[in-house]
Amino acid sequence: MESSLRIVPASAPKSATIKDTAGSLGLHDTLQYGPRSIAAEVKTESSLRGRLENWEETQDNLKLNLQRNLYGMHAPMRLLMERKIVNTCPPMPGLPQSNLHLDILMGRDETIGPADVFGGMEAGPSLDTHKELEKNLM
Repeated sequence: MESSLRIVPASAPKSATIKDTAGSLGLHDTLQYGPRSIAAEVKTESSLRGRLENWEETQDNLKLNLQRNLYGMHAPMRLLMERKIVNTCPPMPGLPQSNLHLDILMGRDETIGPADVFGGMEAGPSLDTHKELEKNLM
């Protein structure tokens, strides 16, 4: 849990290009800037994509930090402990995989996403519960 109150995820770190690290002769200055990385120069991933991938994590981190500031350290620790307990609870065999408890603890119970509509019902639930129990025991 990072202790910052960011609303939006941080932008990706800037990578130095050959223009930024050029010495007086126009060549890369290895002693000052380290070895040249072609992968960093060719990387064309936009910062928007990185921010969107880290959006939920940043929002969750903000909520935990606000709880820590308002209620003390016990509030986010308790919430993280409850999430861990709910996350490790195995599903009942024969029933579709759903973790409603974790959705409630994460605050996602009021939103509808693609996983809520299309999640895990392609093959349907298994009707042989004994085979599912044997598979879990092995």
